[in-house]
Amino acid sequence: MQPPGFRSSWQWLLGIFTLASLAETIFYSQMLAFTPLYLPELGISDETQILVLVGAITAISNGIGIPFLPFWGALADRYSRKPIIVRSFVVILIAASLAYIARSVWVFVLARSLTGFALGNSGLMMTTLSERLPENRHGLGFSIMNSAAPVGAFLGPLTGGWIVDAYGFRTLLFINLVAVSMVVTLLIRGYRDTYRAQEGGQILPMAIESLRIIGRSRRLLALFPALFMLFAGWMLAFTYIPLVVGQLYSGEDPGTIIGLVIGASGFTTMILGPILGALADRMGAWRVLLTGSMVALILWPMPLLTSSLLPFAIVWSVLNGVVSAVFALSFTVLSASADARVRGRVMSFAYMPVNIGFMIGAAVGTRITQTSLFNIFPAAALFTALGLIALVIAYRQDVSTDEG
Repeated sequence: MQPPGFRSSWQWLLGIFTLASLAETIFYSQMLAFTPLYLPELGISDETQILVLVGAITAISNGIGIPFLPFWGALADRYSRKPIIVRSFVVILIAASLAYIARSVWVFVLARSLTGFALGNSGLMMTTLSERLPENRHGLGFSIMNSAAPVGAFLGPLTGGWIVDAYGFRTLLFINLVAVSMVVTLLIRGYRDTYRAQEGGQILPMAIESLRIIGRSRRLLALFPALFMLFAGWMLAFTYIPLVVGQLYSGEDPGTIIGLVIGASGFTTMILGPILGALADRMGAWRVLLTGSMVALILWPMPLLTSSLLPFAIVWSVLNGVVSAVFALSFTVLSASADARVRGRVMSFAYMPVNIGFMIGAAVGTRITQTSLFNIFPAAALFTALGLIALVIAYRQDVSTDEG
Protein backbone atom coordinates (compact mmCIF):
# COMPACT_ATOMS: atom_id res chain seq x y z
CA MET A 1 0.00 0.00 0.00
CA GLN A 2 1.41 3.41 -0.96
CA PRO A 3 1.85 5.95 1.83
CA PRO A 4 -0.25 9.16 1.56
CA GLY A 5 1.16 11.54 -0.98
CA PHE A 6 3.69 9.04 -2.30
CA ARG A 7 2.56 9.54 -5.90
CA SER A 8 3.35 13.23 -5.50
CA SER A 9 6.82 12.58 -4.09
CA TRP A 10 10.09 13.11 -5.94
CA GLN A 11 10.97 9.44 -5.48
CA TRP A 12 7.82 8.33 -7.35
CA LEU A 13 8.42 10.85 -10.12
CA LEU A 14 12.07 9.81 -10.40
CA GLY A 15 10.98 6.18 -10.69
CA ILE A 16 8.45 6.85 -13.46
CA PHE A 17 10.77 9.06 -15.49
CA THR A 18 13.69 6.65 -15.08
CA LEU A 19 11.55 3.71 -16.24
CA ALA A 20 10.25 5.70 -19.21
CA SER A 21 13.78 6.73 -20.19
CA LEU A 22 14.92 3.13 -19.84
CA ALA A 23 12.21 1.77 -22.15
CA GLU A 24 12.86 4.51 -24.69
CA THR A 25 16.60 3.85 -24.79
CA ILE A 26 16.15 0.09 -24.99
CA PHE A 27 14.12 0.64 -28.13
CA TYR A 28 16.66 3.03 -29.67
CA SER A 29 19.65 0.86 -28.75
CA GLN A 30 18.08 -2.23 -30.29
CA MET A 31 17.25 -0.35 -33.48
CA LEU A 32 20.85 0.85 -33.66
CA ALA A 33 22.52 -2.43 -32.71
CA PHE A 34 20.55 -4.74 -35.00
CA THR A 35 19.92 -2.55 -38.05
CA PRO A 36 23.11 -3.92 -39.71
CA LEU A 37 21.72 -7.46 -39.25
CA TYR A 38 18.25 -6.48 -40.47
CA LEU A 39 19.24 -4.63 -43.65
CA PRO A 40 20.04 -7.87 -45.57
CA GLU A 41 16.45 -8.99 -44.91
CA LEU A 42 15.31 -5.78 -46.63
CA GLY A 43 17.40 -6.49 -49.72
CA ILE A 44 20.70 -4.76 -48.81
CA SER A 45 23.50 -7.32 -48.87
CA ASP A 46 26.54 -5.35 -50.07
CA GLU A 47 28.88 -4.59 -47.14
CA THR A 48 29.76 -1.12 -48.42
CA GLN A 49 26.09 -0.23 -48.83
CA ILE A 50 25.39 -1.41 -45.29
CA LEU A 51 28.20 0.80 -43.91
CA VAL A 52 26.83 3.84 -45.72
CA LEU A 53 23.19 3.12 -44.81
CA VAL A 54 23.93 2.59 -41.12
CA GLY A 55 25.51 6.04 -40.95
CA ALA A 56 22.93 7.71 -43.18
CA ILE A 57 19.91 6.30 -41.32
CA THR A 58 21.35 7.37 -37.97
CA ALA A 59 22.12 10.88 -39.24
CA ILE A 60 18.68 11.35 -40.81
CA SER A 61 16.71 10.01 -37.85
CA ASN A 62 18.47 12.35 -35.43
CA GLY A 63 18.71 15.39 -37.69
CA ILE A 64 15.09 15.55 -38.80
CA GLY A 65 13.71 16.31 -35.34
CA ILE A 66 16.20 18.97 -34.22
CA PRO A 67 14.41 21.96 -35.86
CA PHE A 68 11.28 21.12 -33.85
CA LEU A 69 12.96 21.25 -30.43
CA PRO A 70 12.11 24.92 -29.73
CA PHE A 71 8.44 24.20 -30.37
CA TRP A 72 8.19 21.38 -27.80
CA GLY A 73 9.55 23.64 -25.06
CA ALA A 74 7.30 26.52 -26.13
CA LEU A 75 4.22 24.30 -26.24
CA ALA A 76 5.02 22.95 -22.78
CA ASP A 77 5.40 26.45 -21.35
CA ARG A 78 2.26 27.68 -23.10
CA TYR A 79 -0.01 24.80 -22.15
CA SER A 80 1.30 21.83 -20.17
CA ARG A 81 4.33 19.55 -20.00
CA LYS A 82 2.56 16.22 -19.64
CA PRO A 83 1.01 16.05 -23.15
CA ILE A 84 4.36 16.98 -24.72
CA ILE A 85 6.15 14.25 -22.76
CA VAL A 86 3.51 11.63 -23.60
CA ARG A 87 3.62 12.73 -27.25
CA SER A 88 7.19 11.51 -27.64
CA PHE A 89 6.34 7.96 -26.56
CA VAL A 90 3.31 7.87 -28.85
CA VAL A 91 5.64 8.79 -31.72
CA ILE A 92 7.90 5.88 -30.77
CA LEU A 93 4.86 3.58 -30.89
CA ILE A 94 4.02 4.76 -34.40
CA ALA A 95 7.65 4.40 -35.56
CA ALA A 96 7.98 0.90 -34.08
CA SER A 97 4.70 -0.15 -35.73
CA LEU A 98 5.87 1.09 -39.12
CA ALA A 99 9.24 -0.65 -38.73
CA TYR A 100 7.39 -3.85 -37.79
CA ILE A 101 5.37 -3.90 -41.02
CA ALA A 102 8.26 -2.67 -43.22
CA ARG A 103 9.12 -4.93 -46.15
CA SER A 104 11.46 -2.51 -47.94
CA VAL A 105 14.47 -0.52 -46.79
CA TRP A 106 12.75 2.78 -47.61
CA VAL A 107 9.78 2.07 -45.32
CA PHE A 108 12.27 1.15 -42.60
CA VAL A 109 14.19 4.41 -43.18
CA LEU A 110 10.87 6.29 -42.86
CA ALA A 111 10.17 4.50 -39.57
CA ARG A 112 13.60 5.41 -38.21
CA SER A 113 13.15 9.00 -39.40
CA LEU A 114 9.87 9.39 -37.50
CA THR A 115 11.71 8.84 -34.21
CA GLY A 116 13.21 12.30 -34.68
CA PHE A 117 9.82 13.76 -33.78
CA ALA A 118 10.07 12.11 -30.35
CA LEU A 119 12.89 14.41 -29.28
CA GLY A 120 12.47 16.91 -26.46
CA ASN A 121 10.93 14.73 -23.74
CA SER A 122 13.98 14.20 -21.53
CA GLY A 123 14.59 17.89 -20.93
CA LEU A 124 11.00 18.45 -19.86
CA MET A 125 11.15 15.44 -17.53
CA MET A 126 14.37 16.75 -15.99
CA THR A 127 12.88 20.21 -15.54
CA THR A 128 9.84 18.76 -13.76
CA LEU A 129 12.08 16.55 -11.63
CA SER A 130 14.35 19.47 -10.68
CA GLU A 131 11.35 21.31 -9.23
CA ARG A 132 10.63 18.44 -6.83
CA LEU A 133 14.12 17.24 -5.91
CA PRO A 134 15.57 18.37 -2.57
CA GLU A 135 18.41 20.85 -3.04
CA ASN A 136 21.04 18.31 -1.92
CA ARG A 137 19.72 15.55 -4.22
CA HIS A 138 19.96 17.17 -7.67
CA GLY A 139 23.21 15.48 -8.65
CA LEU A 140 22.05 12.07 -7.46
CA GLY A 141 18.55 12.36 -8.93
CA PHE A 142 19.74 13.57 -12.34
CA SER A 143 22.46 10.90 -12.49
CA ILE A 144 19.98 8.12 -11.66
CA MET A 145 17.46 9.27 -14.26
CA ASN A 146 20.05 9.92 -16.96
CA SER A 147 21.90 6.70 -16.24
CA ALA A 148 18.77 5.01 -17.61
CA ALA A 149 19.88 5.98 -21.12
CA PRO A 150 23.28 4.24 -21.06
CA VAL A 151 21.87 1.35 -19.01
CA GLY A 152 19.10 0.94 -21.59
CA ALA A 153 21.79 1.05 -24.27
CA PHE A 154 23.29 -2.05 -22.64
CA LEU A 155 20.07 -3.86 -21.70
CA GLY A 156 18.60 -3.42 -25.18
CA PRO A 157 21.26 -5.29 -27.14
CA LEU A 158 21.93 -7.70 -24.27
CA THR A 159 18.31 -8.87 -24.02
CA GLY A 160 17.56 -8.46 -27.69
CA GLY A 161 20.50 -10.28 -29.24
CA TRP A 162 19.33 -13.81 -28.58
CA ILE A 163 15.76 -12.86 -29.59
CA VAL A 164 17.02 -11.62 -32.96
CA ASP A 165 19.06 -14.79 -33.48
CA ALA A 166 16.24 -17.13 -32.43
CA TYR A 167 13.05 -15.37 -33.55
CA GLY A 168 14.04 -12.46 -35.79
CA PHE A 169 14.11 -8.68 -35.52
CA ARG A 170 10.36 -8.24 -36.05
CA THR A 171 9.63 -10.25 -32.91
CA LEU A 172 11.86 -7.86 -31.00
CA LEU A 173 9.96 -4.89 -32.44
CA PHE A 174 6.66 -6.39 -31.28
CA ILE A 175 8.03 -6.73 -27.74
CA ASN A 176 9.02 -3.06 -27.87
CA LEU A 177 5.52 -2.13 -28.97
CA VAL A 178 4.10 -3.78 -25.86
CA ALA A 179 6.70 -2.20 -23.54
CA VAL A 180 6.26 1.34 -24.86
CA SER A 181 2.46 0.97 -24.69
CA MET A 182 2.82 0.20 -20.99
CA VAL A 183 5.01 3.28 -20.51
CA VAL A 184 2.41 5.49 -22.22
CA THR A 185 -0.25 4.11 -19.87
CA LEU A 186 1.97 4.66 -16.82
CA LEU A 187 2.71 8.26 -17.78
CA ILE A 188 -0.94 9.05 -18.42
CA ARG A 189 -2.25 7.48 -15.22
CA GLY A 190 0.70 7.67 -12.81
CA TYR A 191 2.29 11.06 -13.51
CA ARG A 192 0.53 14.00 -11.89
CA ASP A 193 1.46 17.17 -13.72
CA THR A 194 1.39 20.05 -11.25
CA TYR A 195 2.88 22.55 -13.70
CA ARG A 196 0.62 25.37 -14.81
CA ALA A 197 1.35 27.65 -17.75
CA GLN A 198 2.89 30.90 -16.54
CA GLU A 199 2.69 32.92 -19.73
CA GLY A 200 0.52 33.37 -22.77
CA GLY A 201 1.52 34.20 -26.28
CA GLN A 202 1.84 32.63 -29.68
CA ILE A 203 3.87 29.47 -30.11
CA LEU A 204 6.19 30.64 -32.91
CA PRO A 205 7.44 33.76 -31.08
CA MET A 206 7.88 31.67 -27.93
CA ALA A 207 9.90 29.08 -29.87
CA ILE A 208 12.12 31.80 -31.30
CA GLU A 209 12.51 33.29 -27.84
CA SER A 210 13.78 29.89 -26.62
CA LEU A 211 16.74 30.26 -28.95
CA ARG A 212 17.29 33.84 -27.84
CA ILE A 213 17.35 32.75 -24.19
CA ILE A 214 20.30 30.49 -24.94
CA GLY A 215 21.92 33.15 -27.12
CA ARG A 216 21.79 35.73 -24.31
CA SER A 217 23.46 33.42 -21.80
CA ARG A 218 27.24 33.32 -22.05
CA ARG A 219 27.39 30.08 -20.06
CA LEU A 220 24.73 28.29 -22.15
CA LEU A 221 26.08 29.64 -25.42
CA ALA A 222 29.44 28.06 -24.60
CA LEU A 223 28.09 24.94 -22.89
CA PHE A 224 25.93 23.55 -25.71
CA PRO A 225 28.78 23.40 -28.28
CA ALA A 226 31.07 21.96 -25.59
CA LEU A 227 28.68 19.11 -24.87
CA PHE A 228 28.14 18.53 -28.59
CA MET A 229 31.87 18.03 -29.19
CA LEU A 230 32.29 16.05 -25.99
CA PHE A 231 29.68 13.49 -27.04
CA ALA A 232 29.98 13.56 -30.85
CA GLY A 233 32.88 11.12 -30.71
CA TRP A 234 30.93 8.83 -28.41
CA MET A 235 27.98 8.81 -30.78
CA LEU A 236 30.30 8.20 -33.74
CA ALA A 237 31.82 5.16 -32.05
CA PHE A 238 28.50 3.86 -30.71
CA THR A 239 26.98 3.91 -34.20
CA TYR A 240 29.62 1.55 -35.57
CA ILE A 241 30.32 -0.71 -32.58
CA PRO A 242 27.98 -3.47 -33.93
CA LEU A 243 30.02 -3.53 -37.14
CA VAL A 244 33.31 -3.61 -35.21
CA VAL A 245 32.03 -6.60 -33.24
CA GLY A 246 30.94 -8.23 -36.49
CA GLN A 247 34.45 -7.80 -37.86
CA LEU A 248 36.01 -9.41 -34.78
CA TYR A 249 33.46 -12.26 -34.58
CA SER A 250 32.73 -14.78 -37.31
CA GLY A 251 30.45 -17.24 -35.52
CA GLU A 252 26.80 -18.12 -36.05
CA ASP A 253 25.21 -15.94 -33.34
CA PRO A 254 26.13 -12.35 -34.22
CA GLY A 255 23.08 -10.85 -32.53
CA THR A 256 23.87 -12.49 -29.20
CA ILE A 257 27.53 -11.48 -29.31
CA ILE A 258 26.76 -7.89 -30.28
CA GLY A 259 24.32 -7.76 -27.37
CA LEU A 260 26.89 -9.14 -24.93
CA VAL A 261 29.66 -6.77 -25.98
CA ILE A 262 27.46 -3.68 -25.91
CA GLY A 263 25.72 -4.97 -22.82
CA ALA A 264 28.89 -5.40 -20.79
CA SER A 265 29.41 -1.64 -20.69
CA GLY A 266 26.09 -1.19 -18.93
CA PHE A 267 27.43 -2.85 -15.80
CA THR A 268 30.11 -0.18 -15.38
CA THR A 269 27.52 2.50 -16.14
CA MET A 270 25.19 1.27 -13.38
CA ILE A 271 28.08 1.59 -10.93
CA LEU A 272 29.76 4.77 -12.15
CA GLY A 273 26.63 6.84 -12.91
CA PRO A 274 25.29 7.11 -9.33
CA ILE A 275 28.84 7.35 -7.94
CA LEU A 276 29.63 10.38 -10.08
CA GLY A 277 26.25 11.90 -9.17
CA ALA A 278 26.90 11.49 -5.44
CA LEU A 279 30.42 12.88 -5.84
CA ALA A 280 28.99 15.87 -7.71
CA ASP A 281 26.68 16.64 -4.77
CA ARG A 282 29.71 16.65 -2.45
CA MET A 283 32.54 18.05 -4.59
CA GLY A 284 30.71 20.10 -7.24
CA ALA A 285 29.27 18.99 -10.55
CA TRP A 286 31.73 20.96 -12.68
CA ARG A 287 34.79 19.50 -10.99
CA VAL A 288 33.56 15.92 -11.39
CA LEU A 289 32.42 16.54 -14.98
CA LEU A 290 35.80 17.93 -16.04
CA THR A 291 37.70 15.13 -14.31
CA GLY A 292 35.51 12.43 -15.87
CA SER A 293 35.96 13.99 -19.32
CA MET A 294 39.75 13.91 -18.94
CA VAL A 295 39.61 10.23 -18.01
CA ALA A 296 37.48 9.54 -21.09
CA LEU A 297 40.01 11.33 -23.30
CA ILE A 298 42.79 9.10 -21.97
CA LEU A 299 40.74 5.95 -22.60
CA TRP A 300 39.55 6.65 -26.18
CA PRO A 301 42.70 5.39 -27.99
CA MET A 302 42.74 2.13 -25.99
CA PRO A 303 40.58 0.03 -28.39
CA LEU A 304 43.30 0.49 -31.03
CA LEU A 305 45.54 -1.71 -28.87
CA THR A 306 43.15 -4.67 -29.08
CA SER A 307 43.10 -7.21 -31.89
CA SER A 308 40.56 -9.80 -30.73
CA LEU A 309 37.01 -9.81 -29.40
CA LEU A 310 37.55 -10.40 -25.66
CA PRO A 311 40.14 -7.64 -25.05
CA PHE A 312 38.07 -5.25 -27.13
CA ALA A 313 34.92 -6.09 -25.16
CA ILE A 314 36.70 -5.37 -21.86
CA VAL A 315 38.18 -2.08 -23.03
CA TRP A 316 34.88 -0.94 -24.56
CA SER A 317 33.03 -1.84 -21.38
CA VAL A 318 35.23 0.42 -19.26
CA LEU A 319 35.39 3.22 -21.83
CA ASN A 320 31.67 3.35 -22.57
CA GLY A 321 30.87 3.15 -18.86
CA VAL A 322 33.00 6.21 -18.09
CA VAL A 323 31.59 8.27 -20.99
CA SER A 324 28.03 7.23 -20.09
CA ALA A 325 28.51 8.38 -16.50
CA VAL A 326 29.91 11.71 -17.70
CA PHE A 327 26.93 12.05 -20.04
CA ALA A 328 24.47 11.46 -17.18
CA LEU A 329 26.21 14.07 -15.03
CA SER A 330 26.29 16.73 -17.76
CA PHE A 331 22.56 17.41 -17.34
CA THR A 332 23.10 18.55 -13.75
CA VAL A 333 25.47 21.24 -14.99
CA LEU A 334 23.13 22.23 -17.83
CA SER A 335 20.11 22.53 -15.56
CA ALA A 336 22.02 24.60 -13.00
CA SER A 337 23.17 26.96 -15.78
CA ALA A 338 19.60 27.86 -16.79
CA ASP A 339 17.37 30.39 -15.07
CA ALA A 340 14.56 28.61 -13.20
CA ARG A 341 11.92 30.73 -14.94
CA VAL A 342 12.87 29.42 -18.40
CA ARG A 343 14.48 26.12 -17.46
CA GLY A 344 11.82 24.05 -19.23
CA ARG A 345 12.50 25.65 -22.58
CA VAL A 346 16.27 25.43 -22.14
CA MET A 347 16.14 21.79 -21.06
CA SER A 348 14.06 20.93 -24.13
CA PHE A 349 17.40 21.24 -25.91
CA ALA A 350 19.18 19.01 -23.37
CA TYR A 351 19.63 16.06 -25.73
CA MET A 352 20.41 18.27 -28.74
CA PRO A 353 24.21 17.86 -28.34
CA VAL A 354 23.80 14.08 -28.46
CA ASN A 355 21.32 14.23 -31.35
CA ILE A 356 23.66 16.46 -33.34
CA GLY A 357 26.53 14.21 -32.28
CA PHE A 358 24.71 11.21 -33.69
CA MET A 359 23.99 13.11 -36.91
CA ILE A 360 27.50 14.51 -37.45
CA GLY A 361 29.30 11.49 -36.05
CA ALA A 362 27.42 9.09 -38.29
CA ALA A 363 28.06 11.31 -41.31
CA VAL A 364 31.79 11.43 -40.51
CA GLY A 365 31.75 7.68 -39.98
CA THR A 366 30.47 6.97 -43.49
CA ARG A 367 33.80 8.34 -44.76
CA ILE A 368 36.44 7.36 -42.23
CA THR A 369 35.25 3.74 -41.89
CA GLN A 370 35.91 3.04 -45.56
CA THR A 371 39.61 2.39 -44.83
CA SER A 372 39.25 0.93 -41.31
CA LEU A 373 36.42 0.65 -38.82
CA PHE A 374 38.91 1.32 -36.03
CA ASN A 375 39.35 4.90 -37.30
CA ILE A 376 36.32 5.76 -35.18
CA PHE A 377 38.39 5.66 -31.98
CA PRO A 378 41.06 8.30 -32.77
CA ALA A 379 38.26 10.41 -34.27
CA ALA A 380 36.34 10.07 -30.99
CA ALA A 381 39.46 11.09 -29.05
CA LEU A 382 39.81 14.21 -31.19
CA PHE A 383 36.16 15.20 -30.64
CA THR A 384 36.57 14.63 -26.89
CA ALA A 385 39.72 16.75 -26.71
CA LEU A 386 37.96 19.65 -28.45
CA GLY A 387 34.95 19.16 -26.18
CA LEU A 388 37.09 19.26 -23.06
CA ILE A 389 38.70 22.53 -24.14
CA ALA A 390 35.27 24.02 -24.88
CA LEU A 391 33.97 22.74 -21.53
CA VAL A 392 36.71 24.62 -19.68
CA ILE A 393 35.77 27.78 -21.60
CA ALA A 394 32.09 27.27 -20.68
CA TYR A 395 33.01 26.76 -17.02
CA ARG A 396 34.81 30.12 -16.95
CA GLN A 397 31.69 31.97 -18.12
CA ASP A 398 30.04 33.68 -15.15
CA VAL A 399 26.30 33.03 -15.13
CA SER A 400 25.76 36.31 -13.30
CA THR A 401 27.12 38.27 -16.28
CA ASP A 402 24.45 36.97 -18.64
CA GLU A 403 22.63 39.68 -20.49
CA GLY A 404 18.85 39.97 -20.57
